[in-house]
Order: sequence, then structure tokens, then C-alpha cells
Amino acid sequence: MIAEERLARIVSMVNERGVVSVPDLMNELNASESTVRRDLIKLDAQGRLNKVHGGATRIQEHYVTADQSLAGRHALRMDEKRAVARHAASLISADDFVFIDGGTTTECLVEAITETHATYLTNSLPHAQRLLAKGCRTLLPGGEIKPVTEVLVGAETVNAIRRYHFTLGFWGTNGIGLETGFTTPEFSEAAVKQISLEHTVRPYILADSSKFSQVSLITFADYNDAVVITDRLPEGEGAYRSAGNVVEVEEQ
Repeated sequence: MIAEERLARIVSMVNERGVVSVPDLMNELNASESTVRRDLIKLDAQGRLNKVHGGATRIQEHYVTADQSLAGRHALRMDEKRAVARHAASLISADDFVFIDGGTTTECLVEAITETHATYLTNSLPHAQRLLAKGCRTLLPGGEIKPVTEVLVGAETVNAIRRYHFTLGFWGTNGIGLETGFTTPEFSEAAVKQISLEHTVRPYILADSSKFSQVSLITFADYNDAVVITDRLPEGEGAYRSAGNVVEVEEQ
């Protein structure tokens, strides 16, 4: 096993298990103690794991506690978001009833949509305007407008969405974790995301690679409840791929 393969395997083992010992690594990698310890020192310096006495632990998941404004997110990883959005748009057929969540990645999806015969429902005011401009049949639920993200939220929104049954849906997320699922920092948005996803036959989470191993305050769906479309999985995050519900899209 070459050095880079060994390093990647160590990171994968640590991320999957949370903690591994030096003897475990020696046994599974067929490597000497000195080699394993040098690898752990290198990976710790790179920020890919935490070296501790006798082994290593997974980097603690980063917590996201507040939404950024739409303007603040527009400059972040837009090439990756557009690549994800192009793939998502290709999944829409003329007879679909599509739910589209708010956010900048789903905004890229709206821009990429070419199927104008499908029916779309969104709780995002900017998305609704763009869909209408394309000539799409567009529905909005009622509810209160949340200024930061310009989406409709609240009991009226949830009750309106509860009546619908979508064939296809796309959501953004602030964090993705195998144990924590898909998370968002705000209760009212979480409620809308949860009910709409529960009422969708084919749900997709659209997320660039920075969202993996991030955790926000509220889980709106378990990890296995949707397929994740992403530009790529971060190095050492093979456990997500092993779960079988990730589509990696090469940047174009």
C-alpha cells in the first residue's frame, strides 16, 4: 500500500469509527508502529484527524448556528453549486410536481431548469419569480416571509404544503451528518423542510462538499431519507459513499 492510499485509509477508518487505536491501524494496514505514528502526526498537522494518546479521533463536526443572508452566500462555492444544480435539473420531467426549497444552491437549480411543463411549488419568493419568468406553472404556499432567506415559513406554510404530494423535490441544507442527518439552524424553516420532504416520492438534497460533517441546530430529515447530490465527497469521507445515497457530480 502506497503512502497516500494508507493515509486515506486511516482517515476513512477514523471517520467511520470515531476513534481508532494504533494497534488497530497496524493490524488493518499491515504497517509498523513507527509508520502508523508518523502517519497520524502528518494527518493531525493537516487537520484531517485528531491525534491522541494511543490512536486518533475524528475531527469534531462543525456547528452552524445561524443562517447567512442570501447576499452573503452568493459568492460561496458557486461553481460547485451550479454543477450540482445542472445535474438536479436534468432529473425533472414534464409530468413532475416539484417542490423547491429556498437557498442559493436551489437558486442555481431554478436557473438551470429547462423543463417548463412541470408544475413547481416553492416557498422561496425569489425562486417563484424566476420560475414565472421561465413560463413555468408556479405555486406559492401562504405564510410569513422570513427576511434573511426570503422564504415563507410558519404554521400556514406547513399546513398548505401538507395538502400536496410531490413526485420530486430539492432541498438545501446547512449540515450533513451520518448520525445527525440533514440540519438547519431555524425552527420554522426546519418544519417546512420536514413536511415537504415527507410528502415527496423522490427527495434530493443539493449540497456542495463543504456541508459534509457540518451540524446545525435542528434535524429536518435523517441521512437515509434523501439522495444527496454534491460536487464531490471530501477526502476521507468514504462512509457517506458507502451509505449508497450520494451522487457525485464532476464540475463542468
